[in-house]
Order: sequence, then C-alpha cells, then structure tokens
Amino acid sequence: MRALLLLTPALAAAQNYDLVLKGGHVIDPKNNINAVMDVAVAGGKIARVAPSIPAAQAKRAVDVQGLYVTPGLIDIHVHVYTRPLRPGLERSSSVPTDAFSFRTGVTTVVDAGTTGWRDFADFKAQIVDRSLTRVLALLNIVAAGMGTGQEDDPAQLDVDGAAKTALAHKGVIVGFKSAHYAGPGWESIDKAVAASKKTGLPVMVDFGYLNSQRNIGTLLRDKLQPGDIYTHCYAGHREEVLPDGKVNPAMVDGRRRGIFFDIGHGAGSFFWYVAVPAYQQGFRPDSISSDLHTGSMNAGMKDMANVMSKLLNLGSPIDEVVRMSSWNPAKQIKRPDLGHLDVGAEADVAVLRIDKSRYGFVDSAGAAHSGTQMIAAELTLRKGRVAWDLNGRASQDWKSFPYDKKPWRKP
Repeated sequence: MRALLLLTPALAAAQNYDLVLKGGHVIDPKNNINAVMDVAVAGGKIARVAPSIPAAQAKRAVDVQGLYVTPGLIDIHVHVYTRPLRPGLERSSSVPTDAFSFRTGVTTVVDAGTTGWRDFADFKAQIVDRSLTRVLALLNIVAAGMGTGQEDDPAQLDVDGAAKTALAHKGVIVGFKSAHYAGPGWESIDKAVAASKKTGLPVMVDFGYLNSQRNIGTLLRDKLQPGDIYTHCYAGHREEVLPDGKVNPAMVDGRRRGIFFDIGHGAGSFFWYVAVPAYQQGFRPDSISSDLHTGSMNAGMKDMANVMSKLLNLGSPIDEVVRMSSWNPAKQIKRPDLGHLDVGAEADVAVLRIDKSRYGFVDSAGAAHSGTQMIAAELTLRKGRVAWDLNGRASQDWKSFPYDKKPWRKP
C-alpha cells in the first residue's frame, strides 16, 4: 500500500497531456507533415506532434489508427446569421453554425456577407460570441447586409462604414463580400475593393450573372487585387468554362495575378459540366467551402465533408483536399494562427475517415457523378475538447463508466 501511494503521484506527474491521438495518419500541410504520428493536447493547445507518444503520458489516449488526423477544417463560405425579422426583410436562409460544423470536422466558419456593418453588432453578440464554433465574417459592402432587399441600392454601398467596422473588429472581420448585385456596372465591386484598400483585407466576390458591362475577364484581370477571392469558381454562370469545354483564359490570368479560387458549392454554384473539364485541364480550386444555408444543406451540397469528397473523387489526393480545407483558407483570410497543428496552436483538430465503396455525388442541378471514396468526420476537437465523437472513440466504455460521479460532461 505504501509503495502504491508513493507511485500514484509519480504516475500523475507523468501525465503531461490531457489527450493523445494515437496512430493516426497526420496531414498538416503548413508543416509538410504527411505520415503516421501521434498528436498530444494539453491545456487546449497542441502540445506535441511526434511518432509514438506514450499513452501513459496522457489522461486519455484515443486510438485513431487507420484514420487521418488534420487541422480543424475552415469553411470560408457559410451563412449563419439570422437577423430579427422586420417588415420588408426576406426570411433568413441562415443556419445555426454549431449544428453543422463539428459533425463534418469544421472548427472555423466564415459568414460570407450575410451581415453588413449596420447589423454586425447584433451578429457578433448573437452568433460570434455565443457559438462554440469559431465564427468569423466577410462583411457585406451593402450596409444593410444580405437578404434585406437593398443589395442593388448604390446608396447602401458604404465604404467608410464597412472599413471602420472592420478595423474595429480585427481578426473577426476577415474581409469584405460583394454579392448578388444586379446593377449594370461595377459599383459593388469597386466599393468592396475600396474598403479592402483602406483595411488591407481581401474581397470575396459572388459575381452573379454577366451583363453588357460586366464580364469575368475585366473582373479577374483588372478589378480584383492579388489576394482577393473568387467564390463559386465552378458555377458556370460567368463562363468559367467556355462552350468549347476549355477553361476561360481569364481564370488562368486571374490565378497568375494572385486571385484565389474558392468552391462555394451552395444550392446553385457547382456543376459537373464545369468541375470535370476544369479538373481535367488542371484548374483546381485553392479552397473548398460549402456555401451552407437552408437551400443547400439538403440539396446537392449536403455538407463540407461531401464537398471535400467530390474533389477527392475528381482527382485531388487527400493531402491536397486537406490543404484546400485548412491551411489555404487560413492564409486567404489572413489568419495564419489557424489551419495547422503547430505546437502551441489552439487544439482544433479533425479526425477523418475515408470509406471506400460506390457512391453518388449530386451537383447543384441534381445531376449525379459516381465515385469510390467518401469522407466522414469521426472526431472533432475544439480548443482541445471533444466536440464531436461519431463512434465513441474518445469515450469510456459504459461497463466501467463512473455514472455515480457527476457531472458527466468531459472536462
């Protein structure tokens, strides 16, 4: 008994980590890690990434052999702000972020223009500050935001208001959004770029449809700046792929200038007739995003893992898919503290499984494309805590579970 009492403090002292993920295939694009390793977490931070970290050094060891361990995924195009209904407002198509993020390995989302500067304070108080998911924002250049019926009003394109709000919320507001503008000219794009120049933050563009004045060539060659983001890159609405099946040279020129190309799948912005030839010609996206909203979640898009699976089946290897879902978007929104497994970084981690069978994937028109691989999230950590555990990998077997010790929530 005396020996046991002396040994117990020593064992406790040896448990340097709160949790260690054992035996998974770690993919950390920022650090060029693509190998079987263990990942240890302590105090909500990444504590160590190395082969064969002893399980005895952690309070909890989780077997993730045969799975991929990656940085927490970053979805840079979602809609998660439901503003209070008022006369004249459209019914919101936004969704609650925590209900969709962790179950697909996502730990950070970026609301893409749902809010303008006038309602950003409410968005921050109701969504950013209350969500377990990290919620960031691309501020709409339209002061009233998306879905207000004012997106074509030039008087709503408020550069100073947007820039001032962005500078007051650095790190949370990570850029500006120009979207759904149906005016004949370039007003929305020009104003968003002007706000970008005042703040150093990028612009994400949902370009809508072409007209007699606006075209993709001028947008990508002249209007946007290096570091700006062209979302819905496989939509086909702006001649991303020409009638002869060739990728529009403007897309290639835009990439050469430093424009980033984002999926932004959504309900109407991903089509096989664009994605397949683009992949065949080597024009792959820089980032994967869902454009999550009520119109897309039960349609072709489904969720972030489904969109990632589509690109996996088109030919991107899993390490490239992870790069497009973590480190690349982190760089695009200028948040280099995210999207990696650096020691000392916040422990946002996804553990992914790739199932192999025969699957069907649906685009925004309802057309199917077959594939043989499907990504699913087994486990998600947010700040080192288990936020999603599909198969109880990080949980204790019920036969030995201390039901008599409340609370039961994991520390």
